[in-house]
Amino acid sequence: MASTSMLPTEGRFPSMSGATVWLHSPPLDPTGLRGKVVLIDFCTYTCINWLRTLAYIRAWAGAYRNDGLVVIGVHTPEFSFEHDLDNVRKALASMNVDWPIAVDNDYWVWEAFANHYWPALYFIDAEGSIRHHWFGEGDYERSEAVIQQLLRDAGADDIRDELAAIDPIGPEVEADWDNLGSPETYLGADRTRDFASRPRLTRGEPDTYSIPDRLRLNHWALLGKWTAEAESVFSNEPNGRIAFQFHARDVNLVMGPRERATPVAFRITVDGAPPVAAAGSDSVGDGTGLLDDQRMYQLVRQKGPVTERLFQIEFLDRGAEAFAFTFG
Repeated sequence: MASTSMLPTEGRFPSMSGATVWLHSPPLDPTGLRGKVVLIDFCTYTCINWLRTLAYIRAWAGAYRNDGLVVIGVHTPEFSFEHDLDNVRKALASMNVDWPIAVDNDYWVWEAFANHYWPALYFIDAEGSIRHHWFGEGDYERSEAVIQQLLRDAGADDIRDELAAIDPIGPEVEADWDNLGSPETYLGADRTRDFASRPRLTRGEPDTYSIPDRLRLNHWALLGKWTAEAESVFSNEPNGRIAFQFHARDVNLVMGPRERATPVAFRITVDGAPPVAAAGSDSVGDGTGLLDDQRMYQLVRQKGPVTERLFQIEFLDRGAEAFAFTFG
């Protein structure tokens, strides 16, 4: 990219005064950031699409900080537990996120940008104009080239064309797109689909469910006594189980203990057996793990051929709450 003159002006940097609270920084605003190149990153900490961009955001924040780049994360929650400031702080610390974060619990900043996506990037020049945007994953090389040129235009010296080295870990690794055949699936009564248990999912009342002898691809089911709510399902008794027939390298599940001070042990299987080498970063080879925070858990990462398989997770204690499956 030879010049930012080819980039349109997409609007002015709006006020961020509606942020609920700021982490890692005092409140920031367009006036105080004049002269800096700003990258706005809309995120929510359980979003797999944002997590897979995180290695790039982390690398850019580190590589260009001394050249005048300010990365600002805008944490706009999707699930109700993502409004909890302790949850947000703990999750971001575990991800080595140390740049300024505007916690946007009331969606004020989201609305100021007229944003509709996680993740979403807005690239702002030193004069306070939005010059580029990108929604979703990908386009990393061009995004970094835009950052480099905006910094050059702002007077930064020694900005080379080389790209920053990235080091994705766990769920940050790019999806196996060629073998990704399962979609994000919400489990709460308001948004779920392809539920295969009998009886049908009953909102607000405990019910006892069974898993069919065979699940069709991308269908899911419950076993045991569960209560369905708007966003989630939670287990009323020990040994409750969730099954999902999937086709993907990775299986992730957004979940947590219903009572935050009471962890829940779990065990997963793939086609009825422990995952062994296919265990994710939040399980081990024998399939065991511990549900101790409200977050996204990576449960399966297959190392061999990706085919259609049956995933099951059994919660050995009562009180597990599950929100959504994602895949990679």
